Amino acid sequence: MELVPAMPSVSRLDRRSKVQKVMKRRLIFILLIVVAGLIHANDGVYFANGNQLVPMRETDISIAKEVLTISLGDDGLARVEVDYEFLNTGKAKTVRMGFEAMKPYNTADTLNPSGIHPYIKDFTVVMNGRTLPYQNAVVEPGELDTPYTGPKDDRPEEFEQYAYAYCFEATFNEGINKVRHTYSYQMSYGVGRTFEVPYWLKPAGRWQGGTIGDFTLRIRAPKTAKHFIMADSLFNGHKFVVTEGTGKIRHSQYGWSPHLVEVALRDGTVEWHARNFRPTDDICIQSADTYTSFNEAYPIGTFYDRSETFMKWQPEQGFPEGLARNLPYANRGYVFKKKELRRLFSRFWWYMPDKKYCPSTNDFTPREWRLVREHK
Repeated sequence: MELVPAMPSVSRLDRRSKVQKVMKRRLIFILLIVVAGLIHANDGVYFANGNQLVPMRETDISIAKEVLTISLGDDGLARVEVDYEFLNTGKAKTVRMGFEAMKPYNTADTLNPSGIHPYIKDFTVVMNGRTLPYQNAVVEPGELDTPYTGPKDDRPEEFEQYAYAYCFEATFNEGINKVRHTYSYQMSYGVGRTFEVPYWLKPAGRWQGGTIGDFTLRIRAPKTAKHFIMADSLFNGHKFVVTEGTGKIRHSQYGWSPHLVEVALRDGTVEWHARNFRPTDDICIQSADTYTSFNEAYPIGTFYDRSETFMKWQPEQGFPEGLARNLPYANRGYVFKKKELRRLFSRFWWYMPDKKYCPSTNDFTPREWRLVREHK
């Protein structure tokens, strides 16, 4: 006689459904992070990500305009300023909103039950001229209103995913509402990557229509120089423009990499603009160290970053005489008098001569002083 398996009870089915839902959600989220390059193997450290402000529930409010400014500093911090204009076509209403950042990875940090992200600083939200108070929480990734239900001890499993949330009540008047959001977060890094700045754009799709009516991205290198790349998948068809300072832009493909937007900036700003923008991907601003090594005489073509925080530039035997000690000057655009040095540095794509620059050590970092003194 054939045995018919007993049907599980409704409660068992319900529990199994919930478990499967949670597991599927976490698996999808982990895969998304891996694809986006936010979590690396043991050769990388991920501190935090930037993100959009989002509603916790569906809403009929839309983003009419957004200006996102990311400033890259030599102190290892990315500073974010976002100016939103939200359009409320209905009556005045209060919407619960939030901001989410994934837990650090490869940092040895343990879960902070207060919900305050250990690598995000100076978080503020000002709406229609009024600073909004917020509450912190540890939540399930992608679900600001769902508390984290994983291990509660100080040592969650390495691949156990959770996020830190900043949540607040926002009262929208009829018509346009202006919101200014500011914070800074620690840049990530890894072998071959002096810095990496992940920023999530896709969550903007949670607002009505899933688009941003008028979107501007600005990336700045104030009082320093930066050389970075970003995947071109999101920007294809729209041009980047240098709007301040000195800079250059090209589209590249190094080795196995996808098509990239490559930017060199010196005390400048590069800007990208689009209308009716529907974010189909997130962005990751990544130092160009590794990628340029495929294309130029490595490490001759590698950009010299002034940052003290991460990688240290180490000249190898066989380098042309005078290269190391002159890197800080080339980084600032000095036009060399010696023909050999002019020829040498002209091979660096990121080198941008500035005839007005007078050589000075006034803004040299301690690291740059060491570089000059050690290679006299």
